[in-house]
Amino acid sequence: MVNAGAMSGSGNLMDFLDEPFPDVGTYEDFHTIDWLREKSRDTDRHRKITSKSKESIWEFIKSLLDAWSGWVVMLLIGLLAGTLAGVIDLAVDWMTDLKEGVCLSAFWYSHEQCCWTSNETTFEDRDKCPLWQKWSELLVNQSEGASAYILNYLMYILWALLFAFLAVSLVRVFAPYACGSGIPEIKTILSGFIIRGYLGKWTLLIKTVTLVLVVSSGLSLGKEGPLVHVACCCGNFFSSLFSKYSKNEGKRREVLSAAAAAGVSVAFGAPIGGVLFSLEEVSYYFPLKTLWRSFFAALVAAFTLRSINPFGNSRLVLFYVEYHTPWYMAELFPFILLGVFGGLWGTLFIRCNIAWCRRRKTTKLGKYPVLEVIVVTAITAIIAYPNPYTRRSTSELISELFNDCGALESSQLCDYINDPNMTRPVDDIPDRPAGVGVYTAMWQLALALIFKIVITIFTFGMKIPSGLFIPSMAVGAMAGRMVGIGVEQLAYHHHDWIVFRNWCRPGADCVTPGLYAMVGAAACLGGVTRMTVSLVVIMFELTGGLEYIVPLMAAAVTSKWVADAFGKEGIYEAHIHLNGYPFLDVKDEFTHRTLATDVMRPRRGEPPLSVLTQDSMTVEDVETLIKETDYNGFPVVVSRDSERLIGFAQRRELILAIKNARQRQEGIVSNSIMYFTEEPPELPANSPHPLKLRRVLNLSPFTVTDHTPMETVVDIFRKLGLRQCLVTRSGRLLGIITKKDVLRHMAQMANQDPESIMFN
Repeated sequence: MVNAGAMSGSGNLMDFLDEPFPDVGTYEDFHTIDWLREKSRDTDRHRKITSKSKESIWEFIKSLLDAWSGWVVMLLIGLLAGTLAGVIDLAVDWMTDLKEGVCLSAFWYSHEQCCWTSNETTFEDRDKCPLWQKWSELLVNQSEGASAYILNYLMYILWALLFAFLAVSLVRVFAPYACGSGIPEIKTILSGFIIRGYLGKWTLLIKTVTLVLVVSSGLSLGKEGPLVHVACCCGNFFSSLFSKYSKNEGKRREVLSAAAAAGVSVAFGAPIGGVLFSLEEVSYYFPLKTLWRSFFAALVAAFTLRSINPFGNSRLVLFYVEYHTPWYMAELFPFILLGVFGGLWGTLFIRCNIAWCRRRKTTKLGKYPVLEVIVVTAITAIIAYPNPYTRRSTSELISELFNDCGALESSQLCDYINDPNMTRPVDDIPDRPAGVGVYTAMWQLALALIFKIVITIFTFGMKIPSGLFIPSMAVGAMAGRMVGIGVEQLAYHHHDWIVFRNWCRPGADCVTPGLYAMVGAAACLGGVTRMTVSLVVIMFELTGGLEYIVPLMAAAVTSKWVADAFGKEGIYEAHIHLNGYPFLDVKDEFTHRTLATDVMRPRRGEPPLSVLTQDSMTVEDVETLIKETDYNGFPVVVSRDSERLIGFAQRRELILAIKNARQRQEGIVSNSIMYFTEEPPELPANSPHPLKLRRVLNLSPFTVTDHTPMETVVDIFRKLGLRQCLVTRSGRLLGIITKKDVLRHMAQMANQDPESIMFN
């Protein structure tokens, strides 16, 4: 039923590929790579290097350099990704504060850095120092009052609009591929699709610059997803410097998988979480060797970011926290409730965001990307400024929500009523009744939560770099903190209830609201992306607390179950389908009882399959066939009568071979016979010189019979990364099934529009 010989089938290609003319073995834009052929080419290249290494010392040194080139690429990716992440963090910190004021001693200092250098800053007023001036103080010499508030409000909006306008203009003019999160496209590229320019140098430069601008503008988006795209651009750049990777698309994708791990490593300060994210979420082909190299790249990237120390606290992220209170079994119930909330939020977000993005694609809205960004930024800035929890950067908000209330905290969330007789050590403060500040913070957080939920739906997917990790975590952290404060107050006022009696005595520190914020953040991020293992590890690396793994696991699993009950697709898969990328998801199950004959082309009523014969077509016949069709390749048969399959020839290689033969071989003209056999056919004495093209022929293309179940065919396409497979009966060619045909059939079976698969 299945021709297993295809695993070694591209060996014959190597004779032809050794010919010194360019572009052989490369692919056109928006085409899928042939994984089997790339694997075969790399095996042949490796065999050649091994045999040559025994000839001389120089060849042996070259073979060692080739073996080490992978580790060198990983080192370079880690260094560049870590450096760029550090620069982005520093720039975002400064530009976010620039919306509110400026440092007089050095304008490039952020608010915090400015007050570090001041000798007049007191601990109580650590956010106020003479060197840092708000715009109202600088322009009209007023710090309080209505006029000062309105001026600061206007400056905040103007800076936000300026940053957003610069970002969308740069993306539109210089690098259209720099928009969005980048993860759906990277998943598609790693599955074998070619999108030229998506990981190019211009995209890298513009994405890095515009990422700083959009995060600083205060829009409801994060930098974590786009940092994966930035790291993959670094991976693509360094791959192009080594022929081992630049000439083999399969090997290049191994490097990109490792680069994605480095991106998450610097985004969250979670090297192990980065490797697991690449394995669980983005990679299509992830051999053991790539696992080690991903680990090394993530390690180097995290070390580089730690050396830069962008937050000045020796941590890799702004919201690193440590908790000292253990959690109790009774708390699993609110943790699971937060998991349910995360799953429901994920479902709501995916459905609303995809509906809005589809509307953007199909209506006039999509023609005005700059106007859309400006309007959304203006609405965000106008609504965000009055609420202190939406005015600050989302990372700072998450940091405050995660924090445990110590004796030195000045946040509103820590405004509890203290017992004047309390003589406990400072890091073990008992549960206390909530003060006015906590109740004010609760309703402000509730308003901020509603605002974040709504505005994120319209922000994600605009023509600017936009990550989803941070807004999702913010939604969960706000919900979690409110639930945590509620449970804490319930335990304080009703410690005699049976639920609290065993573990919450009066005067004890029982409930940590910050832990609930962290669990809520994990639940919401899991609900949107459907990550599980990598999500828990990332959150655990953020907190440095092993004992909180069980609450995180409970919330992550619950959110995935609840979200999966409404639809199996995460946000990235949904955007892949919306954009029509040819992505065969390994997680999808095909359970329909159809056969290869139902899917193959040509179908009844369609013209017969375009084929080449082994020794009866002229150069002109083949050139005409290539010109009149747009197929990626042609089956080669003995003759049109017998239709016995010989092999498969790629369109691009036929074009290059004919062009090369006309230039280099004498006697090749339009009516020269082309043959794919070992021996030339018998020709009349006066006929022109024939053209032998056996070297471009794949003699063992992958074949299935017409009665092969489609379930098996889909599995073959997924696991071997095929571009096409031929359908035969008793060695006679019947038709062809391409990856696009498989995707169309799956869409049809799922009652979706089969024409939504719009790429080759």
